[in-house]
Amino acid sequence: MSSTGHAALPVPALARRSPALKGRVRVPGDKSVSHRSLIFGALTIGETRISGLLEGEDVLNTAKACAALGADVERVGEGEWRVHGLGVGGLRAPEGVLDFGNAGTGSRLMMGMVAGNPITATFDGDASLRRRPMRRILDPLEQMGVEVVEAAEGGRLPLTLKGPQELVPITYESPVASAQIKSAVLLAGLGAPGETTVIEKEASRDHTERMLTHFGAEVTVEPYGEHGRKVTLKGRPELKPAPIRVPADPSSAAFPLVAALIVPGSEVVIEGVMTNPLRTGLLITLKEMGADISFENERVEGGESVADIRVRASALTGVSVPAERAPSMIDEYPVLAVAAAFASGETRMNGLSELRVKESDRLAAVADGLAQAGAAYRIEGDDLIVTGAGGAAGGGTVATHMDHRIAMSFLVMGLATDKPLKVDDISFIATSFPTFLPQMRGLGALIDSEAVAG
Repeated sequence: MSSTGHAALPVPALARRSPALKGRVRVPGDKSVSHRSLIFGALTIGETRISGLLEGEDVLNTAKACAALGADVERVGEGEWRVHGLGVGGLRAPEGVLDFGNAGTGSRLMMGMVAGNPITATFDGDASLRRRPMRRILDPLEQMGVEVVEAAEGGRLPLTLKGPQELVPITYESPVASAQIKSAVLLAGLGAPGETTVIEKEASRDHTERMLTHFGAEVTVEPYGEHGRKVTLKGRPELKPAPIRVPADPSSAAFPLVAALIVPGSEVVIEGVMTNPLRTGLLITLKEMGADISFENERVEGGESVADIRVRASALTGVSVPAERAPSMIDEYPVLAVAAAFASGETRMNGLSELRVKESDRLAAVADGLAQAGAAYRIEGDDLIVTGAGGAAGGGTVATHMDHRIAMSFLVMGLATDKPLKVDDISFIATSFPTFLPQMRGLGALIDSEAVAG
């Protein structure tokens, strides 16, 4: 089955006002760590064992791409995988096109991965991924000596890269705080002699740096300016296999978490969630709004801090969310906007320009969804301001624009609106959270996908 084009018929769903949500749930493995565990496994010499892998479409497309580049990738059980790698610089040219479906992370990181090998590879994806910007990845790779053989208009997919015989190490100052740009440059830097350095004015997710260290690479991280970091990698290491247990994805945990906050009387525990400080922007913001959230059983797994998160229904108050928090919660703004509609007063989310180039123009999609739910909002430049009224009317139909997080956010919203809230297509939820519907229903959520289908 090719994921390009996603010709499947839309699957609508309807969320209705629900009784108190109760229970314990473990959401799927973190998407960022899942992609990277496969990629790094393919770059080690020997066998890496992975447990808790997110088996959504995006990650499975990364697994297929690693196999197409010559790694031995095998699923040995639910969430259990083994990868027998080829070492840094040992990838083989793929026979066909590398199709990433909807996976922005997989495609961008693997451009960096391919860059360190003297091979040619063509990258493609579905209609949504073909619209997303790739030039920001291609610019530093070209500086390192990678040739962009061909690309769609504006440096978009489908595109073909050719890695040089000898990659040039660079010092690159990223124009935006993006873990994908940083990771692509560092992955390419594995194949370059000497030191490759990435400078960020705002620190982005650091899963790549943590995993490089986990597999034996030499990485130094220094503060840079007020909020930034300077990351330096020593090139051409021999990466050694190391087991990885993928923690539960905080971006997926956000959906049952916000649902429990806004459905009266709810109390839910979400188990084994990553609490990496560069991913906890949503939790910090919700606590500032008055959310009853506590960490239990805190521990470290596979180089990442994790905890069980207990959340109880809470009366929320609007806050101002600083722009510098955006990198630590970039995927959580849609569901934060939902929480903000149920708060009292104004919540201002500042500096959301990066949302305009996600799976959809996520800022516009959130605004349209809020309008369908009868919530008050306005957009000022790149800021989203939601005026909470302690609830929302519901009753509309939200256009998801092929965006899994828009779909899940507004299904969560419908669990507490006065009238049911419909979303036009939930088929894309499988990219990041394939068990979303059964897990939410298991907590007591009233979400109907069959009766409204067609």
